[in-house]
Amino acid sequence: MTFELQYTDPKSNARAGKITTDHGVIETPIFMPVGTLGTVKGVHLSEIKEDIKAQIILGNTYHLYLRPGIEILEQAGGLHKFNGFDRPMLTDSGGFQVFSLAGIRKLTAEGAEFRSHIDGSKHFFTPEKVMDIERSIGADIMMAFDECPPGTSDYAYAKKSLALTHQWLDRCIKRFNETEPKYGYSQSLFPIVQGCVYKDLRQQSAEYIASKNADGNAIGGLAVGEPVEKMYEMIEVVNEILPKEKPRYLMGVGTPVNLLEGIERGVDMFDCVMPTRNGRNAMIFTRNGIMNMRNKKWENDFSPLDPDGTSYVDQMYSRAYVRHLFHAGEMLGMQIASIHNLAFYLWLVGEARKHIIAGDFSTWKPMMVRRLSERL
Repeated sequence: MTFELQYTDPKSNARAGKITTDHGVIETPIFMPVGTLGTVKGVHLSEIKEDIKAQIILGNTYHLYLRPGIEILEQAGGLHKFNGFDRPMLTDSGGFQVFSLAGIRKLTAEGAEFRSHIDGSKHFFTPEKVMDIERSIGADIMMAFDECPPGTSDYAYAKKSLALTHQWLDRCIKRFNETEPKYGYSQSLFPIVQGCVYKDLRQQSAEYIASKNADGNAIGGLAVGEPVEKMYEMIEVVNEILPKEKPRYLMGVGTPVNLLEGIERGVDMFDCVMPTRNGRNAMIFTRNGIMNMRNKKWENDFSPLDPDGTSYVDQMYSRAYVRHLFHAGEMLGMQIASIHNLAFYLWLVGEARKHIIAGDFSTWKPMMVRRLSERL
């Protein structure tokens, strides 16, 4: 994997670049749709590729390990062959799922013991096992196994957690270097900066991660309960240290405004379930603001769902019809909203890239933040 930094905004840290992998090129900044179980919920692969124009999607190590299981994925020839997506993919490490399963998991220096949310069976993730699983899944970008502490963690817990994440990273790197890709193309390993909301811990972690000289670096443990201002502060602290010649990935973030704020602070890659999860709950993101498709105001509005939208669903379906689908409990409403939101997110980062290249991102961004925050 290679990264070329092409443009930098003259008045901020916003960047435009190009990541090249064996499965294709990714133009940054980029948003990555979340395909937890090898599928982006409610969206056909053809729509992901041709309408939404996703350049890269995610898979989830924890979930794919449980279902369909590593044996099936290896028999298929990896996740690319299993789900038919022939463009770049990234897998997280399962660290966030371990965090979210706090009630049914146990952490030790060796790894994380947890019970399956499906059947209660007991499993144990070590850094070495996670690397092996991610090799079997076969994503172009693999994430290191880490602990993601809650955003409200006290300093003592955050410091202890960070030490564990760094120990696990060293073991991940060792295992990664001891093993080879299984399907004839290269894979890259990204370390993850942790440290909760504590500046000195974030600085220590960013310096430690930067010293590993990985192909790219991630910022984790944000948007997990801390105030949004703290999130932005931690991004700034970390990106002052992470190397400029490597892509920076902000994990699990977030709203359209979060994306623009992250881009302004030097982030290149994003992922979040919000466009599909909120879409399934009738929330539509547009360049003019946010629409709740359950609202009565759309009941007899027969104008296009989003006249300015980039997806085929925006012109094909009226607001009244989409509202009807949600009130009737029809699955099509959730599909339409998911497709629209994903296309919008990809449009937004694409527009940010255009304005970075044009040199006027710093003028365009505050105007967009105001518009995106409106409730329609």
